[in-house]
Amino acid sequence: MSLCFATAGGVKALALSAFTLVWTHSIEKIDWQEDWRATPVGLELVQARVKGTGAGMEPPPEARLVDGWFQWQPKRRPMQEVVLGNSGAAGEWRVCHDGQCQTLSEIVGHQIGANVTRMSVCNDP
Repeated sequence: MSLCFATAGGVKALALSAFTLVWTHSIEKIDWQEDWRATPVGLELVQARVKGTGAGMEPPPEARLVDGWFQWQPKRRPMQEVVLGNSGAAGEWRVCHDGQCQTLSEIVGHQIGANVTRMSVCNDP
C-alpha cells in the first residue's frame, strides 16, 4: 500500500501502510497523535492519543491515561480520504513512520501554507 498526499502543487506518494499523524492543537499547544493504516478499503484510524485536555480536545470516556497520554481506539469506518487543513497557528501536520517524522511541506517538496492537503490510499498500478 502507498499513501498519497494531494496539494495544489500535485500529488506525492509514500510507500508505507502504517503511520502516525501528529499535530499541535492551535489553542492549547498540546500534541495530538493518530495511528493510521492504509488498507484496500481506505484509511483506517487505529488509535488516537492526546497529551492533555482543553478547548475542543476532551478525550472520550473510554480513553485511558497511559504514559502521560490519554489514548483510545476510535470507532469509525475506513475513510476514502482525510482532508488536512492548516490554520498556520500551530505548525504543520507531521507524518511519522519508523521513528522519523516529516512535515507535509517536507513530504510534498514545497510549502503547504494555509492550503488543504488531501490524504488517501494511492491507486497503485
